[in-house]
Amino acid sequence: MSFFSPLLGIDLGTTNVLVYLPNKGVVLNEPSVVAVSNENNEVLAIGKEAKEMIGRTPDSIIAYRPMKDGVIADYRVTEAMLRYFIRKTLKWKPFRPTALVSVPAGVTSTEKRAVIEAAVKAGAKDAFVVKEPILAAIGAGIPIHEPMGRMVADIGGGTIDVAVVSLGGIVASTSVKCAGNKLDHAIIDYVKKQYNLSIGERMAEDAKIKIGSAVNVSEEETILIKGRDLVSGLPSTIELSTNEIVRAMNRELREMMSAVRKVLQETPPELASDIIDNGIILTGGTSQLKNMSDLVYRRTGVQAFPAKDAYYCVARGTGVVLQHLDTYKKSIAAKR
Repeated sequence: MSFFSPLLGIDLGTTNVLVYLPNKGVVLNEPSVVAVSNENNEVLAIGKEAKEMIGRTPDSIIAYRPMKDGVIADYRVTEAMLRYFIRKTLKWKPFRPTALVSVPAGVTSTEKRAVIEAAVKAGAKDAFVVKEPILAAIGAGIPIHEPMGRMVADIGGGTIDVAVVSLGGIVASTSVKCAGNKLDHAIIDYVKKQYNLSIGERMAEDAKIKIGSAVNVSEEETILIKGRDLVSGLPSTIELSTNEIVRAMNRELREMMSAVRKVLQETPPELASDIIDNGIILTGGTSQLKNMSDLVYRRTGVQAFPAKDAYYCVARGTGVVLQHLDTYKKSIAAKR
């Protein structure tokens, strides 16, 4: 009986997985990282424990993200990761849940099927997928069913999903595989070229979060970066400033802004005027990069506003859709 099937909302991100339980909110927030043994392919650790291992494992163990650019790159490992998170959330309850999973706006039907199958094999009784911009808009409190154009840019770890929503549907959208993770790699490359220093992903991400910015600032901050000197091979430390990080990420930030401009250019005139009035809502973890709203305004001429608790918008959106799951099922059946 469906009565016994708990409901779960899963924000299946490249960097983190968030699980939402109705009436409880976000109950799980863990890195989407898995540590696997190279010898027998056995899964050794998942989530926070596995993230601690990134860049610190012996040759016999590899710690990596089975999700790439918002979609499943390693099916078997993603399934194991989902199973672990579902069981951890439900505390080993015997009933199989009904899961609602987020997917990027540009997802293909094959990628959608892979997510549904992985969720069902991981222990879900039923699985449904909803596009991230819709969930982000709902989670940000945007009334998406009104006959008015609303624009949301959901910037996560693997992708930036930009969409114009009106009357409950997506009018124009794009999904570009350039977001938080690419910014981290840009910082790694910059430090390597400028300082002959090899640093890890965690060090780059730390610098981006603590002193990074989307545009140049007049009052810079600095951070000490530790890594391995490529000339001597010995451990070394350098000082990195905010505007250097802006310079390092410039190409990737431009690519992300091109996605926003592209959707604006494809938006019908009536809806475009709504967007000028309402502004662009920014959601997702990477939207919290300092001065991101300024960058969007400089590149598009449209005001941008970070959503409240931007990081949790997609997860909260799954919760709202779960409350109206029967209506959502009917809308899927009607489309078929």
